Amino acid sequence: MSLAESPAAQNKAEQNKAAENAAPGSAAPLKRLPANHLMDTVLPVRPALIDRGSGARMKPGMVEAVVSSGRALAVVLSHRQALVRGDSLLLTEAAGLAENLGEAGLPPAMIIYLGSALGSSDVEEGTDIVLFVLEEPFEVRAEQFERGIAGIPADAVWTGFRDVAARLNATDTALFVEASAIANWHATHVHCPRCGAATLVEAGGWVRRCPADNSEHYPRTDPAIIVTVVGPDDRLLLGGGGPIDAKNYSTLAGFVEPGESLEQAVVREIQEEVGVRITATQYLGSQSWPFPASLMLGFTARTPDTEATPDGVEVTRARWFSRAELQDAVLSGEIVISSRLSIARSLIEHWYGGVIQDRPADE
Repeated sequence: MSLAESPAAQNKAEQNKAAENAAPGSAAPLKRLPANHLMDTVLPVRPALIDRGSGARMKPGMVEAVVSSGRALAVVLSHRQALVRGDSLLLTEAAGLAENLGEAGLPPAMIIYLGSALGSSDVEEGTDIVLFVLEEPFEVRAEQFERGIAGIPADAVWTGFRDVAARLNATDTALFVEASAIANWHATHVHCPRCGAATLVEAGGWVRRCPADNSEHYPRTDPAIIVTVVGPDDRLLLGGGGPIDAKNYSTLAGFVEPGESLEQAVVREIQEEVGVRITATQYLGSQSWPFPASLMLGFTARTPDTEATPDGVEVTRARWFSRAELQDAVLSGEIVISSRLSIARSLIEHWYGGVIQDRPADE
């Protein structure tokens, strides 16, 4: 879709036409929309691919029953890396793998229920999927690694999400993100925050209960806003951290603080990071980013300012771009913008009005 064909451009054209048809000296008639009208400028919703079974997983012994059924598949994770084979997340038969890992002296430290595949996924509908969390990748133990682990293909490798995300299909991406999020939470919540007692894992791996005071603790997500800031001349403000001469530029972002609304966080963070005033915001969409536990809440915002002053700490450089300037800078290699797997890229291209062409890899 070209910029001229975008909903925003069409709406503006309609407003201009209404103004032209208005009587001289009178205000242009306003186009009124229903109170529940959903603006057509939000980012597209990505449907769920996994039914997490929040009710079913509450039954005691549910995970053990799922694994022993012989019909469940397992994702294997250790130290924020998963077993990947080629361009796919390794999904292997759970019961056999659990037995083989045990025989090799590497039983999973934790087994968590991830859910069952929905019809829209790339896995057969209804297939249960569990997560095996290992204390250490089995390569660490040379003897076991040399003879291999039955059920693990020889060409499977341990890979971090960032290294493989661009090659994974939607189902593998959803499973990798969910597995990482819940495993990260467990790794940092082994003790009760009230009394310090070691907590017990329940509800298929989605609750930790303190045996001392019987308090229940649930996974937490840290909200963070991420924003495209647009100036009065419709230019986009991008920034970056690290070395002042680095080429990477992206949207501005920051964590939401206790007591803040999302919109207040947008105003504060942009003012703190680049000294720019925000006068209007609009929520566009979100993306889970569990590294370790963030939920990125995407906004676009307007400012009357045309100058930006980086704080020198989180943001070391900031720059305004017109659409032509941004595309030229990316193609020439002058700058590098966020990859397509991130909501930052979606937000930038939402402002751009279409796909931004990347510089060819061989140039």
